[in-house]
Amino acid sequence: MTDTPWLVVGLGNPGAQYAGNRHNVGQMVLDLLAERAGARFSRHPRAQAVVGEGRLGVLPGGRPGPRVVVAKPTTYMNVSGGPVANLAKYYGIDADHVVVVHDEVDIPFDTIKLKTGGGEGGHNGLRDISKALGTRDYVRVRVGVGRPPGRMDTADYVLRDFAGPERKDLPILLDDAADAVEMVLTEGLLAAQGRFHARSER
Repeated sequence: MTDTPWLVVGLGNPGAQYAGNRHNVGQMVLDLLAERAGARFSRHPRAQAVVGEGRLGVLPGGRPGPRVVVAKPTTYMNVSGGPVANLAKYYGIDADHVVVVHDEVDIPFDTIKLKTGGGEGGHNGLRDISKALGTRDYVRVRVGVGRPPGRMDTADYVLRDFAGPERKDLPILLDDAADAVEMVLTEGLLAAQGRFHARSER
């Protein structure tokens, strides 16, 4: 099992002006995962993405966790599918070993939810990935950023930086999301759902 690599992708938009946006929380999580995996990002020759390789987590018995390719597309969010599909093909990774980390407005700020398959909930980045992979059956780690206040447009909301009180708790949220990814890879999706979904319902 440890020789079957995983592709873990963090969604966002390229450029410093977007780096702190709610829409880029997936890429923030990937920075943390790369650090944990001892991976350094570099441009990929066959895909519009920066990637790194390493091992993530610890398996039962203390064995090193599975091989992982961590990736951040360098395209805009809405056209993430091409880079993800190209990387999956390049590394010979099937969709069931693809994990996509992304922002989710339909769940509260401090919440992590996980699923395989299902709809994209209006998330254009996910829609493009599903189309490019030819399937919706990949793992999504949904990082809650909450609903926009009042009548603010959702598109405007996700392209704004986290607010002051959120920034204080953001490191905890990123750490939780990184833990969720690790748990999917080392213990499976059901175990990760059991831990993180139960926490959000307390």
